[in-house]
Amino acid sequence: MSDFVHLHNHTDYSLLDASQTVEQMCNRVYDLGMDSIAVTDHGNLFAMIPFYKQAQKAGIKAIIGCEIYVSVKKHTEKTLVTTEGGKKWGYHHLVLLAQNQIGYRNLMKLCSIGYLEGFYYRPRVDKDLLRKYNEGLIATSACLAGEVTSYAAIGDYDNAKKAALEYKEIFPDRFYLELQNHDIPEEKKSHIVLKKLSKELDIPLVATNDCHYCLESHSDAHDALFCLGTGKDVYDTNRLRYEPGKFYVKSADEMYKIFPDTPEALENTVKIAEQCNVEIPIGEYHLPAYPVKDNQSPDDYLKDLCIQGLELRYSNLDTIIKQRLEHELQIIKKMGYAGYFLITQDFVNYAKNNGIPVGPGRGSAAGSLVAYATGITDVDPIKYNLLFERFLNPERVTMPDIDIDFCIEGREKVIDYIKAKYGHKSVAQIITFGTMKAKSVIRDVGRVLGMSYAEVDSIAKLVPNELNIKLDKASKLNPELGNISKKSDLHNNLMEYSKILEGCHRHASTHAAGVVIAPGPLTDYVPLFKNTSTNDIATQADMNGLEDLGLLKLDFLGLRNLTVINKTLNLISLRHNQTVEINQIDLYDKNVYANIFANGHTTGIFQFESDGMKEYLAQLKPTGIEDLIALNALYRPGPMANVPEFIDRKHGKSPIVYIHQTLEPILKETYGIIVYQEQVMQISSEIGGFSLAESDIMRRAMGKKKKNLMSSYKIQFIKGAQKNSLSEKVAAEIFELLERFAEYGFNKSHATAYALIAYQTAWLKHYYPIEFLTANISSNINDTNNVVKLIADGRRMGITVNPPDINKSYADFTILDDKTMQYGLAAIKNVGYKASHQIAQYRDKKGKYNNVFELITSDTQHINKKVIESLILVGACNCLGQHRAQLFKSLDIIIEFGTRFYKSKNKNQESLFNNTTDVNIVYPILEDCDHFPVETELKYEKELLGFYLSNNPLAKYEQDFIELSTINSDGYNMFNTEQIQTGGIITNINLRYDKNGNQWAIITLATLFNSLQVYVFHNVYLEYLQLLQEDNIVFIKGKVSNQSDTNHVSQIIANKIYTASNLRSKLTQYVNIKIDNTISNDEALNQLFDVCQQYQGKTSIVLHMMTSQKRYQKILIHKYPVSISNDALAAMRLLFGVKAVWLS
Repeated sequence: MSDFVHLHNHTDYSLLDASQTVEQMCNRVYDLGMDSIAVTDHGNLFAMIPFYKQAQKAGIKAIIGCEIYVSVKKHTEKTLVTTEGGKKWGYHHLVLLAQNQIGYRNLMKLCSIGYLEGFYYRPRVDKDLLRKYNEGLIATSACLAGEVTSYAAIGDYDNAKKAALEYKEIFPDRFYLELQNHDIPEEKKSHIVLKKLSKELDIPLVATNDCHYCLESHSDAHDALFCLGTGKDVYDTNRLRYEPGKFYVKSADEMYKIFPDTPEALENTVKIAEQCNVEIPIGEYHLPAYPVKDNQSPDDYLKDLCIQGLELRYSNLDTIIKQRLEHELQIIKKMGYAGYFLITQDFVNYAKNNGIPVGPGRGSAAGSLVAYATGITDVDPIKYNLLFERFLNPERVTMPDIDIDFCIEGREKVIDYIKAKYGHKSVAQIITFGTMKAKSVIRDVGRVLGMSYAEVDSIAKLVPNELNIKLDKASKLNPELGNISKKSDLHNNLMEYSKILEGCHRHASTHAAGVVIAPGPLTDYVPLFKNTSTNDIATQADMNGLEDLGLLKLDFLGLRNLTVINKTLNLISLRHNQTVEINQIDLYDKNVYANIFANGHTTGIFQFESDGMKEYLAQLKPTGIEDLIALNALYRPGPMANVPEFIDRKHGKSPIVYIHQTLEPILKETYGIIVYQEQVMQISSEIGGFSLAESDIMRRAMGKKKKNLMSSYKIQFIKGAQKNSLSEKVAAEIFELLERFAEYGFNKSHATAYALIAYQTAWLKHYYPIEFLTANISSNINDTNNVVKLIADGRRMGITVNPPDINKSYADFTILDDKTMQYGLAAIKNVGYKASHQIAQYRDKKGKYNNVFELITSDTQHINKKVIESLILVGACNCLGQHRAQLFKSLDIIIEFGTRFYKSKNKNQESLFNNTTDVNIVYPILEDCDHFPVETELKYEKELLGFYLSNNPLAKYEQDFIELSTINSDGYNMFNTEQIQTGGIITNINLRYDKNGNQWAIITLATLFNSLQVYVFHNVYLEYLQLLQEDNIVFIKGKVSNQSDTNHVSQIIANKIYTASNLRSKLTQYVNIKIDNTISNDEALNQLFDVCQQYQGKTSIVLHMMTSQKRYQKILIHKYPVSISNDALAAMRLLFGVKAVWLS
């Protein structure tokens, strides 16, 4: 064993106080040749499982500890207490280390109580609790914030002695006086008292370093992190700070140098480490028991439920169904998971029986007939050829994982039901941790370095939009980001600190979906945490940690689309008095496929909304649910490369070839392409002779490219295939095919369940468009971008959305008739649901608002200045008779009136407002001013609604864009040429980087009629950078990127970009006129001459004259230059036809 062990260490789970990850810390200790280390985070055991696993991985003993907060008074008393040392919060620090399993459990209890009962600025316990739960714990007196040390530091020997004796009594032979030396004068002063106490009271000393970061060079970065946690900036001279360069993980030699006169204190670290031997039971399962009546076993009861369920699901229970059920039940019984299925079916059926929508399935669980029979899923695994072993493999013993999708609005009720059934002490939600990622860490560090938000934000935006990208990689991809550190010392610090702190945990919150159930009180298995902002009780171990601990975790996912379906069904019932059984609809309705999917009209359709997916749908033209399942599985990185071939094979453009005829029954539904993981398993089983369980293990090995296993699997597969009469050559080809596709294959069970939800939403959109649109917008009301997309899609369907109006609108969007909706007030930024609801409720009760003063006095709690301002600026108050500018200029008068009204009302005084009716109230006079310019009104609408409502900024350029665009109003390429041009407004800019680190962009261009994606590659991007700003109106020349067989265009590669001003004169060289043989040449030329005389200009004419061979001959006329005004073009079109005159 090493001659020193660090026993006082903080990881980044001491949130915003320490900056070393458990991996960094364990690697540092390993490099120093130490064989043990403790983690003692502040008040929590968040790091417990990741630390334990990382230490095991590094071959280091993990000592589980915590630096707890001990309250001066009872831990339940939540009052400020000023201690002798000047502490205001009334607590001291104390380090606890678990010696054994009893200590481990007691530590979990104490850390849980601190959060659940004692939280007051910090999670606190008291000495009575320490007396109750001290067994198996070693205590050390901690840092300067420890009780004994804080008295020692001020020379108060008596109180230091009193505290030391008390802790010695609570922890007999297990209490140590802790010495620290970070070159802090108070520490050195405390040493005198602590050494004296040690001798007098026979309490051993122990030397520690209060490690908060890994390396000495990380000191400044840690200081920035600490400032972030305390809300200060690094240049603030009146702030708490750690002594620079002292709180890192020091070597044993360094520790002996700073404690030259107390070698026994250093040796005691080793003695303590030798006493601490906790083994966390990773891999053991702790499942709660499901209550079964009549002493029936869980397995028998599950079988009974399955038989009852199958009789409802199927009209005929044939041999295939019975054998499949028996097979699944045997595996479940063998693995001991009947209770898991019983618990799951119980809460799922509770939801269904109480009107809470539940998804048809999620993940591989949809492949289980037992899940289908018991109502857990609604996907028939027999019909869709789904495999149970993909979900539960008897040869790969892991906890089953059934994720359930619930309607967002009913999820909490299901969680409450589980708490009531299994006991509140046995059920909790699950913690999750936010980390400092590449962009956010730059923003955080920049803030504490005192840099302006605008500058830091611009630097953060240089980080490429790549999932989980690290700053090192980002700096290589974008040289501009890489050069930031060269600008100044400040910028160098920004990047250096950010790279050190990147990945550190920043905050704790409650997981949106996770719930854990234990067979008894949870604190016997895992420490608990209470979220102070929501009061949710959660585990201190995250999802992965709970899995390691063997506890039953359930994912109760709130799926918005289930809410949309439910709201749509309610609107249908309300408006049409019809009940739609959504699970009974025809899954092969030709109208739904033709109108929604084949046309790519899938805005608002679950899983099929993206532009790329819409393109593929238009090419694929799905005709059945199987096509949707396949496309859902293929539309992912990797397998997406197979989509064009899949489409061509469906339409007979590419031949469907099988290496061997035995593959056809398995691959026929996907046109000979391996799309699903289940197909890999079936081929391995039916051709290679593997069991389905073996096939699943082989599939996983293939996906992870475990080459050492692949050779043995290949031999086994070929032997099995030869037994099935395949040649060695063909068998090897099939195995290589599996290897190629196994990495990209997707779970068919999941794709099927989600394709069903997608189809249900599409069916509703086709048959009940306004109900579906209303429900969709209502469930998206806080997502402005989605609301904008849905409203645009409504316009395409001929649905009008009336503007927001305080005398007509409710919080949600409402239906006025089959083609008209009323804008919902809650969709306006800064207004929100509560204020919107109050506005509508007051109106329904008292009648329409007559003036803005009635609005401000209707509810002072929710209708504040920001709400009124936003309502005014989007025109929601236009109905009151004043224009937006007047109301906006009078905002202070309006707010002041509301304030006076409520002050007077609350004081209950005789005044202008009391004992009188509204008629007698004298309202202030509003300011007088001019109307806002149209551009100003549109600017505010875009800012607060996300789009232009009252007018279109493109209207000003409409004629120019129509004249010059080569894409028509339906999105088709008018001339079927590769070169294309069109104009619009930039609504979004997505910056990208190519493999050489060159910046380019994908911009979204909203034209007069639709939206296009425009690819602006590096050279063009640099040339037109100043034009590429959101809300800029531009005209783009380029070439088609994705034209389909129908000439529909949705993507363009830009070559040139122009501003919209004077566009026609900038881009027009010629007026083209086509003259066919129905008009005599002389007559045509005479008429044209008259027009040229009337509309003289500067543009030459090109005549396209039809010859006797029915071909057009071009004749250029310079002599009579003509105007290209709207009037001139109209006159020429009157003579020769609308399509016979165009500009070029």
